[in-house]
Amino acid sequence: MERKNTMNSLLIKGGRIVDPSQKMDQIADLWIRSGKVEAIGPQLQIPPHETVERIDASQLIVTPGWIDIHTHLREPGGTHKETIETGARAAAAGGFTSIACMANTQPVNDSSYITTYIRQKVAMESPIHIFPIGAVTKGLKGEELAEIGSMREAGIVAISDDGKTVMNAYLFRKALDYSRRFDLTVISHAEDLNLKGLGVMNEGFNSARFGLRGVPRAAEEVIVARDIYLAELTGARLHVAHVSTAGSVALIREAKRRGIQVTAEVTPHHLTLTDEAVGTYDTNTKVAPPLREQEDIEALQEAVADGTVDALASDHAPHSREEKAVEYDQAEFGMVGLETAFPLYYAKVLKNHWDLSKMVAAMTLKPAKIIGVKKGTLQVGADADVSIFDPAMEWIVDKTQFQSKSQNTPFHFWKMRGKPVYTIVEGRVVYRGALNA
Repeated sequence: MERKNTMNSLLIKGGRIVDPSQKMDQIADLWIRSGKVEAIGPQLQIPPHETVERIDASQLIVTPGWIDIHTHLREPGGTHKETIETGARAAAAGGFTSIACMANTQPVNDSSYITTYIRQKVAMESPIHIFPIGAVTKGLKGEELAEIGSMREAGIVAISDDGKTVMNAYLFRKALDYSRRFDLTVISHAEDLNLKGLGVMNEGFNSARFGLRGVPRAAEEVIVARDIYLAELTGARLHVAHVSTAGSVALIREAKRRGIQVTAEVTPHHLTLTDEAVGTYDTNTKVAPPLREQEDIEALQEAVADGTVDALASDHAPHSREEKAVEYDQAEFGMVGLETAFPLYYAKVLKNHWDLSKMVAAMTLKPAKIIGVKKGTLQVGADADVSIFDPAMEWIVDKTQFQSKSQNTPFHFWKMRGKPVYTIVEGRVVYRGALNA
């Protein structure tokens, strides 16, 4: 990690620039000046009087800055797991220039006071953009709406009780109604708590084989269906977090066909691991919603390819060693993801499930639209947030080298291909990784 530099001008030379916002995929130069995109095109000529830092991007791929709209930074309250500063460093090392952090902190981000606290900490400690997401209900208790209007004034970009489901359909309808007034997207954590019960993994053959309580696909799908109908009723914008089943994909695809304002995201782990991984009893495979089956992975891959799923999001969920080093039933749900998300996405490109522009759009332009921020483009005049990766670099995940404060990953020692090598925020290099020799 590097401190923000003070260079006023930066020239990124000869990279393959992929920017879906401009339908661009070509070898070109990118000139950044005073934190903005000054020019983009082949063989740019910089005025001779200009003092400019140069980055040789030949053999590298240059994209708009990546945006992760689903992370958990734990501050305030859970700073033994993650802080705004360490989460931001992890994001920068993972190639992300912007992230949005969920409201399930301690205390919960359910008031303008907590939103303001988070934004002040971000201003002081983060090298990247961090956008707070406010709670739907006070204390995430599902009983009374949070202070949505005042949080919006303080700077939230969406509302969600992620980590818990708003089981009261009337209350969720009211949240959708309020969201229209404040021009906010409502993010749904779709798990029926009664159907989920004490389940810890996907319900099916493997849950019986491993002797663990199962969570049926229907626990997700009934809430996805409910929330889609409520979005249709209210005309509000609904975003479904961490979609994990083929059935949910079908519901979302049909809702979009009918013109309902619904978007969706998928995580790297739900695109990569099946419930077979739980057979190791590694508690880092315990996530909510749980890892599903191969047919679900295939449906999710297709949904990203055809646009049914809009965004790729890590659901970065740090937990301490003590919270994971227990019996599977007792462990916390979640895994860290910011530093391993990109290569897991890129693996889908390498396996020809997606073309590169689809992946980049799902990491830039589309998530920016979902949370309503002016990011995700390299158009002239835009903020110069840029992610650059080496598509050929092969590397081994080593959790002991994470920038994150937590190490709860099932991908330790996995061999990856494709690595972020520069993360640039408003023209400042905030992360510079090792390049291939």
